[in-house]
Amino acid sequence: MFVIYILIIPLISILDLLNLLGGGQVNGTVQTMQTEPKIKLGLSDEGKRIIFASLGIALFALFYFLPQLPPAVDPTGKAFALSREAQLSIGLFLLAGIWWVFEVIPIGVTSIAIGVIQAAFMIRPVTDAFALFMDPSVLFILGSLMLGLAFTKAGLTNRLAFKMLSVVGEDTRKILLGVFTVTLVLTLLMAHTAVAATMFPLMMAIMSMYDSEGRPSNFGRAMFIGMAYSAGAGSLITLLGASRGPVALGFFKEITGFEVSFLQYTMYMGLLGVVMMLLTWFLLSYVFCKPEQKTVAGLKHKVEEVYAELGPMTRKEILVIVLALAVVLVLASQQFVPALAAMNRSIPILIAAVIMFLTKLFTVEDLEKGIPWNIVLLFGGAMSIGTCLWVTGAAEWMAINWLTMFQHAHWLVFVVAIGLLVIVMTNFIMNVAAIAITMPVALVMSQYLGVNPYLILCVCLAAAGLPFMLLVGAAPNAIAYQSRQFTTGQFFLTGIPFTILALVMIALFALLVWPVLGIPALIH
Repeated sequence: MFVIYILIIPLISILDLLNLLGGGQVNGTVQTMQTEPKIKLGLSDEGKRIIFASLGIALFALFYFLPQLPPAVDPTGKAFALSREAQLSIGLFLLAGIWWVFEVIPIGVTSIAIGVIQAAFMIRPVTDAFALFMDPSVLFILGSLMLGLAFTKAGLTNRLAFKMLSVVGEDTRKILLGVFTVTLVLTLLMAHTAVAATMFPLMMAIMSMYDSEGRPSNFGRAMFIGMAYSAGAGSLITLLGASRGPVALGFFKEITGFEVSFLQYTMYMGLLGVVMMLLTWFLLSYVFCKPEQKTVAGLKHKVEEVYAELGPMTRKEILVIVLALAVVLVLASQQFVPALAAMNRSIPILIAAVIMFLTKLFTVEDLEKGIPWNIVLLFGGAMSIGTCLWVTGAAEWMAINWLTMFQHAHWLVFVVAIGLLVIVMTNFIMNVAAIAITMPVALVMSQYLGVNPYLILCVCLAAAGLPFMLLVGAAPNAIAYQSRQFTTGQFFLTGIPFTILALVMIALFALLVWPVLGIPALIH
């Protein structure tokens, strides 16, 4: 396990530094912002692409040729051997991470490579490796993207954008705050994937007013990265914001026998979500991505004119609103209506998509050109590698090796270590998988330290909702990337201080806030 830590931490840091100094994205599809200094290293984009591609392959080869690594041993003395398939899964996990971060090939093609390598090296059968590319979670993401596309095509996004801008005015920082607040509010009732898909075209309309040519800017980077972060923070607040909440509560009840209600969940997590959104706005607006312009001169007057020209809502707009509200109502009712509880959450949103085709709101051309299939493939690959790590036992082996290092530490160190593990894993695999991997081990180990199991639940939920470094960590991250306002390397570097901030906030809540809400750190 120490081999992995020794390799990953300096390697990622050095590679991303080289990537930043060399101009951002290795394939050169997005230019570095003019406000950022460039240091020429004598490496062409193609040269960097070859280096990063080779390093990913080298990491996989390392785990291919290494002898079997020693088993992981939990505090009870139970040993967890690392099989040949699990060892190769870790190598594939590292290869995928390097290729995703530095985008040596399109991120969707990297996802295809994940399935191909699993089958070629007999890590898993080909049917298992590719089955999750059409998993209901991936289909839900597809449906969410189509819902967002419907808002654009019907003209609702422009109407929403103009209405919001007429309220917040011409100050660029207030515009950012307005976008982040709307994002957070929507996640109280909608899955954060659907919210991001809905917000994306609205934000593109705002960008067209800020810069008619759509060039990368600090304002654009702050808005789209901040939207992704705010969607994650908002999804912490209610069980409707993301699937990780119900899954985590299911694990918690199964392992501890305790049940957490809908309102209890919001009481524990609500304040953290709001605080993280506000900190996101402040840091992006005033520290990391200060907008080039303090105001957009004449914006308010222009917005009022254009909004007046829109006239009353059309039938298409009303249809999209009705369908969106129906999807939200069904998803919200699943928590309270037993007859709907067993229905997969992808069904309502896919039914809405079918209705859009029946009513001719969508055409085949919209499906072919309007859906970012690169992103759909990205999450198929994420599901595939996450499941691969789980079923081969590699994830459990890594989790036990990591957490046992802290079994004799102070409870706060142990809690932060859990948060760090969940955040790292969430950035590489789906957050539901990260919770499924980490929570059972953490809950068992918490018994030896006398740590409150409710605290473990809150830490896992908070960390899983805040993947700030990689696009694959959450659907809003990948959706924001479609704006082309930032590169994968820039997103990664921006995410480092925000990840540290998330861990600090988790520690502060564990020390000061959650005890006031009835969750003391230690139980006797």
